[in-house]
Amino acid sequence: MIKTQIFVGLVIIIMGLLRTNHFATAQQNKQNKQPIPDPLTKTIFTQFNAMAFLFQQDDINDLSFCIRNITAEWNEAFDFSHDTRFLTKCIQKNNGNIAQRLCTAADIKFYISAISEAEQQGFKSSSYVKGNKNCNLTSWVPGCEPGWSCAAPKDMPVDLTNKEDMPYRTSNCEPCCEGFFCPTGLTCMIPCPSGSYCPLAQLNPKTNICDPYRYQPPPGATNHTCGGADVWAAVTTSREVFCPAGYYCPSSVEKHSCEPGHYCRLGSTFETECLQFATCDRGAAMQNITAYGIMTCAGLVLILLVFYNCTDQVITTREKRKAKSREAAARSAKESAQERWRSAKETAKKKAANLSRTFSRKKYSTHEKGATSKDGMHDIEEDPADRDSFSVDIEEKNAKKELRAKKLHTSSEIFKYAYGQIEREKALEQEKANLTFSGVVSMAAEASYRSRPKIEVSFEDLTLTLKGTKKHLLRSVSGKISPGRVSAVMGPSGAGKTTFLSALTGKARGCTVNGSILINGKRESMNSYKKIIGFVPQDDIVHGDLTVEENLWFSARCRLPAKLSQAEKVLVIERTIESLGLQHVRDSLVGTVEKRGISGGQRKRVNVGLEMVMEPSLLILDEPTSGLDSSSSQLLLKALRREAHEGVNVCMVVHQPSYSLFRMFDDLILLAKGGLVAYLGPVNQVEAYFSGIGIHVPERVNPPDHYIDILEGINTTSGVNYKDLPLKWMTHNGYPIPPDMQDPDLKPESSHGSTSSVGGQDDRSFFTELWQEFKLILHMKNDSFLSYFTGRKDLSNRVTPGVVQQYRFFLGRVAKQRIREARLQAVDLLLLLIAGIALGTLAKVSDENFGVVGYTYTIIAYSLLGKISAMRSFTSDKLQFWRERSSGMSCFAYFFSKDTVDQFNTVIKPAVYLCTFYYFNPPRSSLLDNYVILLCLLYCVSGFAYALAIYLEAGAAQLWSVLLPVVLTLISSQNDEKGTIIPLLKKLSYPSWALEAFILANAERYRAVWLLTRCAAIAKRGYDLRDWKFCLIRLLVAGLGFRALALFLLVFCQKK
Repeated sequence: MIKTQIFVGLVIIIMGLLRTNHFATAQQNKQNKQPIPDPLTKTIFTQFNAMAFLFQQDDINDLSFCIRNITAEWNEAFDFSHDTRFLTKCIQKNNGNIAQRLCTAADIKFYISAISEAEQQGFKSSSYVKGNKNCNLTSWVPGCEPGWSCAAPKDMPVDLTNKEDMPYRTSNCEPCCEGFFCPTGLTCMIPCPSGSYCPLAQLNPKTNICDPYRYQPPPGATNHTCGGADVWAAVTTSREVFCPAGYYCPSSVEKHSCEPGHYCRLGSTFETECLQFATCDRGAAMQNITAYGIMTCAGLVLILLVFYNCTDQVITTREKRKAKSREAAARSAKESAQERWRSAKETAKKKAANLSRTFSRKKYSTHEKGATSKDGMHDIEEDPADRDSFSVDIEEKNAKKELRAKKLHTSSEIFKYAYGQIEREKALEQEKANLTFSGVVSMAAEASYRSRPKIEVSFEDLTLTLKGTKKHLLRSVSGKISPGRVSAVMGPSGAGKTTFLSALTGKARGCTVNGSILINGKRESMNSYKKIIGFVPQDDIVHGDLTVEENLWFSARCRLPAKLSQAEKVLVIERTIESLGLQHVRDSLVGTVEKRGISGGQRKRVNVGLEMVMEPSLLILDEPTSGLDSSSSQLLLKALRREAHEGVNVCMVVHQPSYSLFRMFDDLILLAKGGLVAYLGPVNQVEAYFSGIGIHVPERVNPPDHYIDILEGINTTSGVNYKDLPLKWMTHNGYPIPPDMQDPDLKPESSHGSTSSVGGQDDRSFFTELWQEFKLILHMKNDSFLSYFTGRKDLSNRVTPGVVQQYRFFLGRVAKQRIREARLQAVDLLLLLIAGIALGTLAKVSDENFGVVGYTYTIIAYSLLGKISAMRSFTSDKLQFWRERSSGMSCFAYFFSKDTVDQFNTVIKPAVYLCTFYYFNPPRSSLLDNYVILLCLLYCVSGFAYALAIYLEAGAAQLWSVLLPVVLTLISSQNDEKGTIIPLLKKLSYPSWALEAFILANAERYRAVWLLTRCAAIAKRGYDLRDWKFCLIRLLVAGLGFRALALFLLVFCQKK
């Protein structure tokens, strides 16, 4: 491969020589005012054309890997038509016999083989000598020395296209002409390309070296002077041929210093004017464009500040306007309700007086008068709980109100409607205590609620066994929880209270569930009702960077019926905020560990409110009162009782409630250790039951505290063994008793739950335990896949917003979160600026390797910073996502909203990095090329970071995000070694694609004298100049693939 590339590279030289010789001969004849020597010119022209055609047929296609437009770059490298003086001098020096000294195809083949063999044997320089007919051990003419050439005999025809036989050139040896180079071991000349400087050498008496080249004259040859250039190859081995940095060379024999205000890179043919604000001294090799980097950074900072501030101001202004409208509507509704309430009380007094007089006059004829005054007496309510006296069709009233709510459009109208309804509901609550005329109350408070589907959950012999260990977490639990009632689950620590709730809601993973769970008397899956089931976890899993109202609003938008009007949604939100006592903190951020927000009790109520706003039919709460004081607990329980009055089935775990709180529950589920039931029934009968079995509550002792102390084994004053309480409950209700519990010697362990495992497990081998653990993991993953793929019909009769609508809601929420994380975003951008300055200053883009070192460090630093910032998109709110997903929200909407907002960083961050790196250390490639490559690279690494953040814990994900860019980039910078895995890893690693794109974009800008350097460097790494776009496509496709993997993990990898 190397031989072919060098061979084809020298074809460039010969084809260029054809053009230069033709133009030089023409110019010489023109200057001498002689007719053009047509026979000679045509002969040379024909011979060179034939040789070029010959090489083109053999090897020209191999050159396309490093040269895009071969013809254009040939012309650029070897078109000396603008200045052929050096060629004219050479022709004059040789009396027009230049063809006798030019290298033929056979000479070029020999030179190629010599260079190739030198590379294979590890020679660093081009002075490697290989014998031939002109230069060997027995014949070494002066033309064999570097920088010298000889001529063929005049009577010997020279066929430049002959690739087999080298002509004899041993006569008339003299130094190589200026503008040509004569390799060691050959006696012919090759022209130097544009961008080179090939003067005649001068002997340095101190070093005995022919400056500016590296060779020495032969020892003892007093008549042998320094010649011309001796080599043109890659810049690492022939740097002296290249036009020096700070100078420009219009031809290969001229060198001029760059003027002030201009700069000249290594190998320049002209001086380039510096930009307006750049600084360029005389002889500058680069222009200092740091000022442009500072201006670019300032412009980006200004744009980002304006964007973030304007966006934040718009959001703040909108929220203030909304708050004013809400406050005005609340005042108006309250004043209207008070006015109606006063008129209603006056009307009630008047009617009460009229009815009293009527009763006193007609007290002996009540039956007859009752028939005539039926219309006036139907509003009298003897029992406040009796609602039959209301002669109003509830369904018809709800339909009319929903129709009226849909006609409301402005925020003020919607808020007036919502607060009007809330005031009516408050009046209806006061009616129970203050009035007995429900007809009068109906005028003052026409409150109504939408009917919700009823969910009754009954369970029989419910048993949960942990897979692999056969350990019982719940055992023989039978009973039911009913709609319209608030059930409390109590018991000592480790009794399985949370496990019981997880089993009811179908969230128990890695367990074998035995027994039956019936929903409304039918064996249905809880997933079929998940749209109307609310589950409040024990931890307060809420978004700390959103306000209280924003948290509630998002849950309501995604989980309430899609056809519900905006006014009705506002009513639901305001009703929830009112009932939970969150009015004064509604616009406050919930807060996180790092940033202080609302109090713990308020956060707990927001946690419950997220489920209340979706109007569930079954509401499960895991320790909602833990950490709350007595007043906050009562406020929360009152809100839950209000939900129960609407037909909601409420079940919650409670730890040792106060007596007043305990009396607010309807039913009690008391669990003993081992997941066994000690009592399940109405709260008002629990004391009677325990008194019947000999357990009495002492005076001034809270009953639930007393029962839990007994189940813990702390209180033994009753004389009843706490281990017998589950058996007594089974016997009391006639439930079957498991065989192992009937024998006292086989009673389950009380502290860790019962287990049916027998002895001998300690003798199991390591591999047996490993196999059991592997099967347990497979069982857990199998549950996840089955729960997702098993088609279950939706029995909730609720149509929530689809994926597209939820995507809009998620997009708005994520955008708000990003705006509030502006300081964190600023830190990310600042780190990119610092990285760009450091790498731009330390890792210079070298011309010798086309900036490999600088680009390698760029890929490492940029990938690292990009991954760390991208991982925060999914690590910061992973728990919130698991909660939202379990409630039926779309994984796709969540993922694509995050990815959409992150594309803002994908567009901005490359510009931020380049405004320091590029301007502190400008490569030859364009700013746009570098920006596009960094954009594609960031898109790729951010997708990879998504997958790491979703699948791994935060610490492990950060560790891998640091290691992978470093390792993969170092592998990508290595040379291919046969027999190793490195070539395969390079093909599959994204840093290799990015590094290739950087090098190709930069190498393409190196032209003329750089052609051999470019082709050698690209060939050494196995790159192809045509693959630049393909590298970008691979980065983008990899980014899409990583995102597909991340989405797959998001959907199928369940929370541990």
